[in-house]
Amino acid sequence: MIDNNLSFEIALYPYELVTYGETGSVCANWMQYNLIKKYLEIMTDHQTLVVESGHPLGLFKSKPEAPRVIITNGLLVGEYDNMKDWEIAEEMGVTNYGQMTAGGWMYIGPQGIVHGTFNTLLNAGRLKLGVADDGDLTGKLFISSGLGGMSGAQGKAAEIAKAVAIVAEVDQSRIETRHSQGWISQLAESPKEAIDLAQKALEAGESTSIAYHGNIVDLLEYVNENNIHVDLLSDQTSCHNVYDGGYCPAGISFEERTRLLAEDKETFAKLVDQTLERHFKAIKTLTNNGTYFFDYGNAFMKAVYDSGIKEISKNGFDDKDGFIWPSYVEDIMGPMLFDYGYGPFRWVCLSGKHEDLVATDHAAMEVIDPNRRYQDRDNYNWIRDAEKNQLVVGTQARILYQDCMGRVNIALKFNELVREGKIGPVMIGRDHHDVSGTDSPFRETSNIKDGSNVTCDMAVQCYAGNAARGMSLVALHNGGGTGIGKAINGGFGLVLDGSERIDEIIKSAIAWDTIGGVARRNWARNEHAIETAIEYNRLHQGTDHITIPYLTDEDLVKESVKKLFE
Repeated sequence: MIDNNLSFEIALYPYELVTYGETGSVCANWMQYNLIKKYLEIMTDHQTLVVESGHPLGLFKSKPEAPRVIITNGLLVGEYDNMKDWEIAEEMGVTNYGQMTAGGWMYIGPQGIVHGTFNTLLNAGRLKLGVADDGDLTGKLFISSGLGGMSGAQGKAAEIAKAVAIVAEVDQSRIETRHSQGWISQLAESPKEAIDLAQKALEAGESTSIAYHGNIVDLLEYVNENNIHVDLLSDQTSCHNVYDGGYCPAGISFEERTRLLAEDKETFAKLVDQTLERHFKAIKTLTNNGTYFFDYGNAFMKAVYDSGIKEISKNGFDDKDGFIWPSYVEDIMGPMLFDYGYGPFRWVCLSGKHEDLVATDHAAMEVIDPNRRYQDRDNYNWIRDAEKNQLVVGTQARILYQDCMGRVNIALKFNELVREGKIGPVMIGRDHHDVSGTDSPFRETSNIKDGSNVTCDMAVQCYAGNAARGMSLVALHNGGGTGIGKAINGGFGLVLDGSERIDEIIKSAIAWDTIGGVARRNWARNEHAIETAIEYNRLHQGTDHITIPYLTDEDLVKESVKKLFE
């Protein structure tokens, strides 16, 4: 898995140990990497490898039921939990930016986010554009930016949802990569060319993805000047790292951007702030004209706010209540998926054989009941069409937004296939961006409104619970897609070796990994999470019990208090 994260087919800067997100690293230097590899080669099942911010602390006696690898990345003491102090620590070689699945060794290339992006776009259509539950995005225009490690999935996801997408990207090499992989269909060198291609496809009722080589701000300003209607709008530039290359100012080339980063960061930062202001104004014009904009959890709105544009604040004076436009989790992913327990479950066929992946697809389809919920029907169709949509880049892996029951049943089915010798070993895991895995008020927990969105108990408890229940690998990181000090996130990996021991771990650990987040969302009084928690309690009487909130009648409370003081 660690070498998969550095595969030249999927890693962003593999020669620098960077997997994705501009700075998301497997570890901090090649000495650490070589020592980690050595430990993994010689360790026994009575030892655990401990990795602290890329540094392999050593092998320590444990037991077969314990994790084989425990990882932490970028965890800082509160007073120093900010980007400036983190950079000092990073330059000293004592911390590492693990992003999410980079330092957690569970990255599977753009496929790792493509199902989530597909779900986001399709459900945005259902929520805001009147698309039926069994409909698609035919005739709808989606515009965004970024074709890097995770943002590279946008074009493919939009095409699968039957939309027309224009994705702006300043780095020509990333456009070439996505085009050669089949994740972008058409290329454009000017805003006019991009819009002309999009309108041609819309008029024909066809879906397509267009990479515009240029700055997103120039594209959006052209759209506004020419009164082009845009249905859905987002952004996936690396704004968690906005002043260090994650966001390119308008008016300069990608090469000039790189030069300024090296020689004149003060000028670069001023240009970034100016571009963020233009970007904000362009989006404001579009939303006033009926476009639905959602922040894709890349800290874009936080970057706008931090640049001095307080107008983007929802309450007008700070960021504690969020921003004037929703995060995609706040509006879409949270209430329509996370609150039910649906999240980015994934698996990797360790044999490297494509026929093993096909076998797991068929096994997953056998387990999914498409008539249970519309989310399950979406999942069934996703796996059914996975081969046709050519989702594999590098690793023989699959992503599937499943709930607690689905993940457990699919994992048990895979382990059975391994036991019967029908497929080789499988590593199951998930993105850290999940129901329980991440606490981030600007993304994963943005639809939690009881005040606890600023806490990180859930992600830490999820990590500890996974370790206690015997996952093969557990990881806990600071940062992720929203940046240092803005999220705590964790993940896991579990090797399915066909044993009955793994069956028992699946039943306890996979269930905990998912339902812990549902339980927390239920306590925050999220309607669908309460429904899911009540159903979970019914199905697990005698073993598990989630504390259910009993909702009060606000008017009755106010009336009762009033009477006390009459």
